[in-house]
Amino acid sequence: MSRRKAASFPTLLWDLLSFPKDPPRRRPSTTTTRPAPPRQRVSRKQQQYDELVRTMKKRYGIRINRWRSSTTGCAWQVEYHNGSISRLIEAPYPRGPVSAAVFLHEIGHHAIGFYRYKPRCYEEYKAWMWSLQAMRDNDINITPRVEKLVDSCLRYAVAKARRRRIKRLPVELVKYL
Repeated sequence: MSRRKAASFPTLLWDLLSFPKDPPRRRPSTTTTRPAPPRQRVSRKQQQYDELVRTMKKRYGIRINRWRSSTTGCAWQVEYHNGSISRLIEAPYPRGPVSAAVFLHEIGHHAIGFYRYKPRCYEEYKAWMWSLQAMRDNDINITPRVEKLVDSCLRYAVAKARRRRIKRLPVELVKYL
């Protein structure tokens, strides 16, 4: 049997149509360069917050799951079968005293240890107190808004504990009733 070469005929109607070729692209000239975008200045205070994030992540082995846009946060840890632990948080990136307080509060949960304090509202209290102390240690101003945030969060935690019929409220939390 002889094999014949297939003729190179177009087999589709699409192949029969001819389209104008794109004009050749011009290469950018190497002599003209675009100016670099202007560098945004970072304030000294923001540099302090950036350093705070780096320090806390390194000191406590924290991984940021997500930076939140709201002033809420969440801290948790994952224990693997091989015994390793991943410490995770979600919090707002510190750009001012309030967001720094929430960020440090979530770090505080890892710093004081999960399930170390009972009941849960007392653990929240300890994490907030750790956060305020960390703000003092890092020379971050504790503003009235921060104090109001701490107060409202602890009032919420105590109210939640009462809804769940807490038997004994720790003495430190009585003022948040």
